[in-house]
Amino acid sequence: MNREGAAVKLLVYGAGVLGSIYAARLHEAGHDVSLLARGERLAALRRDGVRLAEGTSQVVRRIPVPVVERPSGGYDLITVFVRTHQVDAVLESLAGVEGDVLFLLNWAAGAEPLGAVIGHERVLLGFGTTGGTMDGDVVRYRPTSLLTRLVSMPVGEPDGRTTPRVQRIVRAFRAAGINAKAEPRMDAWLKTHAAFEVPLGQAVIAAGGPTALADDPGAVRDMVRLMRQNLAAMPTAPVPRGFVALRTLPEGLLVTVLRRFLRSQTAAHSGLNTASPGAEAAELDRLAEQLRAMRGSGRR
Repeated sequence: MNREGAAVKLLVYGAGVLGSIYAARLHEAGHDVSLLARGERLAALRRDGVRLAEGTSQVVRRIPVPVVERPSGGYDLITVFVRTHQVDAVLESLAGVEGDVLFLLNWAAGAEPLGAVIGHERVLLGFGTTGGTMDGDVVRYRPTSLLTRLVSMPVGEPDGRTTPRVQRIVRAFRAAGINAKAEPRMDAWLKTHAAFEVPLGQAVIAAGGPTALADDPGAVRDMVRLMRQNLAAMPTAPVPRGFVALRTLPEGLLVTVLRRFLRSQTAAHSGLNTASPGAEAAELDRLAEQLRAMRGSGRR
């Protein structure tokens, strides 16, 4: 990261919902941001900039974030917002590009395979907690609520240290209106999220959407049982600690709570209603593979 108080030179790798939202906010906060995109998305961003709307609002803001087709030069920080199964290609393209790399995505395999390609000293882990959907070229982000204000975007070093660079990243995000925090157990956080996310995402796809899944209590019950199996197989305690409730609360209560969530506006703007079920399925398959590897290493 850059010296204290200076604008940061940032590459936001991935121009989907999360990458677009974070790039726009960081650009508006005065940082030197480039948003990497390809294909039709690149053309749309060059023509119209990042277009944002809150929820179903008809008010669309246009933010002229500079866009690029490939990394070039060096950066203070590269933030990666891609799907799990796309990470290998990203690593190859960043191997020779200077800058720390913060992976803000679903990832349950730990930092080792990331650092093996780009250098272990460059790797930071995190997760983008803002939700939204694509409506054509418009990014519709989750309306502000008490829940969105309480949920922080975790960022951390693979070894759990709270280093000066993590502190600088957190401050830069917060100054841009992004509720970031340092998370000393970031790897466990990501594994916990995957243990929850894989059964949830696969059940939503199988049902045909979150509302359809909510209408099938038997499918929700099966999903809860898979979540519990995944959490029980983790080598560490769940992070955040609240996920312990998935292992301890009565099954019937969890089914009721999750069915209510699946019908909520939060679920509607969380990406569960994805327009790309094939890409979603591929990501979940890769995450499930990482969870199986985690369970296998735990038995040795």
